[in-house]
Amino acid sequence: QVQLVESGGGLVQPGGSLRLSCATSGSSTSINVIGWYRQAPGKQRELVASIISGVPNYADSVKGRFTISRDYAKNMVYLQLNSLKPEDTAIYYCNALYRDANYWGRGTQVTVSS
Repeated sequence: QVQLVESGGGLVQPGGSLRLSCATSGSSTSINVIGWYRQAPGKQRELVASIISGVPNYADSVKGRFTISRDYAKNMVYLQLNSLKPEDTAIYYCNALYRDANYWGRGTQVTVSS
């Protein structure tokens, strides 16, 4: 079993920054695929960034602006969001794939607005 808890969302102006955190527990040290998805109102959930066997991957829409990182010692995964745009507004979810099962956190809201 894997538990995921997100934090760090909020309201930020365009061009601003946020850092999202995902606390992992359970069998988290054995997770090889972990990442962040987001879902905007009226849209499908989409992959933002992931770490697969230690290699980061990004959606084209966030490349150069977002950075995913993982701290194995603290059982944490982070998503640094820079140069935020209104279209980045969404609920951001932490996701882990462990033993062919998908695990999700409850999400954290990011709102980019002036």
